[in-house]
Amino acid sequence: MDDLVAQALEKKNITSVVLCVKKGDNSFSHVSSAGNMAVDTPYYLASVTKLYITTSILKLRMENKVDLEDKISEYLPKSVVSRIHVLKDIDYSYEITIKHLMSNTSGIPDYFTSDVFLELIAGKDQLWTFEKTVQSVKKMKPKFKPGQKGKVHYSDTNYQFLGEIIKEITGKSIQEVFKEFIFDVLNLQHTYVYENINDKTPLPLTYKSKQLQIPQYMSSIPAEGGIVSTAQESMVFLTAFINGQLFPKKDFDELMENWNFLLLPGQFYYGVGIAKQPISLCSFKNGLIGHWGQSGAFAFYYPQKDLYFTGTVNQITGHSVAGRLISKIIKYF
Repeated sequence: MDDLVAQALEKKNITSVVLCVKKGDNSFSHVSSAGNMAVDTPYYLASVTKLYITTSILKLRMENKVDLEDKISEYLPKSVVSRIHVLKDIDYSYEITIKHLMSNTSGIPDYFTSDVFLELIAGKDQLWTFEKTVQSVKKMKPKFKPGQKGKVHYSDTNYQFLGEIIKEITGKSIQEVFKEFIFDVLNLQHTYVYENINDKTPLPLTYKSKQLQIPQYMSSIPAEGGIVSTAQESMVFLTAFINGQLFPKKDFDELMENWNFLLLPGQFYYGVGIAKQPISLCSFKNGLIGHWGQSGAFAFYYPQKDLYFTGTVNQITGHSVAGRLISKIIKYF
């Protein structure tokens, strides 16, 4: 593992790597790092954060405070919901459910695929409030009707909406909810939601050969990608998520009842609040279950060999490097 992680630095633009691997029966556990990253260096989880949102929704359902089939209009104000999804002059906004958001089957466009991504990688840091997201998306064309069979569109907007719903139900911030539902339960000491723009703790993100300084943006997306953690603490969360320590195991099985194939932002499948990355695109069954992060972060479980993987290559264009690294490790078991 140490050698393979070090070899990843030979790939173009990869300067930081950390990888934690664990067998489900606890017969093997190891963490390796290379480059300007130690095994305990905090990094941005980016969209791996979505697994924490999924956990929070399922915990609220355990408390009978929400149902996945609930309409989002039950929790969000009319000023937000109205005309968020207008397709061919028909307003489908009031048909959208929480499950649609979690499964990326709402048809709501992704605000991030507009000029936001291009501006961020160009170094234009900016706060991106929920209100700004709503305004932006209402100007964009929805992809399909909510819940339309066989249709899926990956959208960070969905998870911003879920974050607002969680805040509305609990009366607490996302940081407070994550702390109560997850961080404290699992005794995570180095995992938190990035809120202070002067916080220099997490390793800065990189895009190709450029280091990105975007603290304003990262502080404004707590629900879709705002968690900072380490590979080892991410592993504590992932194993708890998979094994029913945070919510009933039957709920985890429910997340995987219906997979839809995505071509963008990468070729993978999406269930309900969880992703599946095939080891080979020719084999749906043979896949990693968990989530990618735009930052190059990952948290995946490989059921065929009962293996868990967490870490990052801290490179926005580095997913293929991380995927190959995980595949090489799998072959050793």
